[in-house]
Amino acid sequence: MWRSLKYNGTMSEYLSWSETAWATQEERLAVETKGAKLVIGVPKERDMEENRILLNPAAVSVLVQNGHNILVETGAGLLAGWEDREYADAGAEIAAEASAIFQCDIIAKVAPPTSEEIGMMKGNQTLISALQLRTRDRSFFKALADKKITGIALEEVRDAEDQSALRIAMSEIAGQQAARLGANLLADGLSGKRKGKLLGGVPGVAPASVVIIGAGVAAMSAARVARGMGAAVVILDTNISKLRYASEQLGGTIVTELIQDVVLKHRLAQADVVIGALSPVEGRTPLVVTEDMVEAMPIGSVIIDISIDSGGCFETSEITSHRVPTFVKHDVLHYCVPNMNSAVGNTSSIAMSNIVGPLLQQLSDNGGVQDSLHYDLNIRAGLYLYRGLLTKRHLGEHFDLPYSSDALLFGNL
Repeated sequence: MWRSLKYNGTMSEYLSWSETAWATQEERLAVETKGAKLVIGVPKERDMEENRILLNPAAVSVLVQNGHNILVETGAGLLAGWEDREYADAGAEIAAEASAIFQCDIIAKVAPPTSEEIGMMKGNQTLISALQLRTRDRSFFKALADKKITGIALEEVRDAEDQSALRIAMSEIAGQQAARLGANLLADGLSGKRKGKLLGGVPGVAPASVVIIGAGVAAMSAARVARGMGAAVVILDTNISKLRYASEQLGGTIVTELIQDVVLKHRLAQADVVIGALSPVEGRTPLVVTEDMVEAMPIGSVIIDISIDSGGCFETSEITSHRVPTFVKHDVLHYCVPNMNSAVGNTSSIAMSNIVGPLLQQLSDNGGVQDSLHYDLNIRAGLYLYRGLLTKRHLGEHFDLPYSSDALLFGNL
């Protein structure tokens, strides 16, 4: 029997988003709505070859049961594996025109909106999406500010453990992706430069050397996959506690070292695959690998820069796309796709839905967006724009736009 799914106070306590979501409309029981009723628009993604969708049918079903109106643009879920019929069966209204989606009070999408999409907004709305700061420019923030938009960056929203639930989930997927891509690109080799090389080697042939810069979630995920494929793995980080944890979790087959110039130069000069997986600091990933270090890497080696969506940690990194994912510089193959998880759209969409669905219900339970920003510091952590005013100092100073701290706007709790 269908049961009401209510949010119990923290995002980690929100349970069973998918286990009951496929009951028919006739089987659903009336649910007493508590908190603010939300009108949420889910558009089809149009930018950067994005295959994901922020809410899957299971998440939509639960939100509809809790009294919210969900509009989904036709075809929005196709690239992630869901047809319009599945969203309609979950209780969503299917909108034939994108313009209808961008009139909703809350717009929930994966990638930041394009200039065309911002133009369709009616104004004074809430935008919930990733920010992908490296791909933003002044005109993006100015256009949102002119529309008096309130912007919440999903990757900055915190959970009950003061962590970014979305970044953790996406990092786990990106780490797996990075190791797999590194293995494939290394095996393909650079035409005319070096023959392909297996990551794990074979008896009598040494395995490839994989250097992972960072010891966070993405790095650990990449290390597990690379080690499982038989590679010799080295993890570098500036935090000795993270390195100790990595060593404990992954065992003695993983080498861990502190990031220092002499260590970086030595390891990179011998590396077959280098994966950049450093966490951003105030929205920007520290740049730790210089162009000289890249130039000294072996011919035909591979760089996978997971951190590119927040600036990248290699001086030679440049944003690429799924259509043209790589480029060669100093005879080193670079992969720098900021939305690399889009390649596995179904898995990524389900992972995001498991986080965004409860977040939207939390907004409702708090009394709406306004009350949530006043009283919920975890949600407020993702705020970068409030009714057209930037709330992050580093953004205001970098783009020369007016800003104010969220503490001044809402007060300290």
